[in-house]
Amino acid sequence: MPTKTARKGAQKAKRRGAKPSTQAGSYVKEQMHRKKHGGGGKRRPKSRKQAIAIGLSEARREGVKVPKKKGASRKKK
Repeated sequence: MPTKTARKGAQKAKRRGAKPSTQAGSYVKEQMHRKKHGGGGKRRPKSRKQAIAIGLSEARREGVKVPKKKGASRKKK
């Protein structure tokens, strides 16, 4: 569950006209802090990549229009 500070940071970035990835940064920052300092019980991220993924998914759930990760492109013969 995202905190009020993460929501406020995202709303502030949106008002400034920042890109969606910048808006989602406050959610990712929160998860990185939880990874480093603990908190959140079982939902604590174990790795940096996991913290980023959780932060982006929380941002999407809150309405930030973060694009999905692009898959690997297939090589043409």
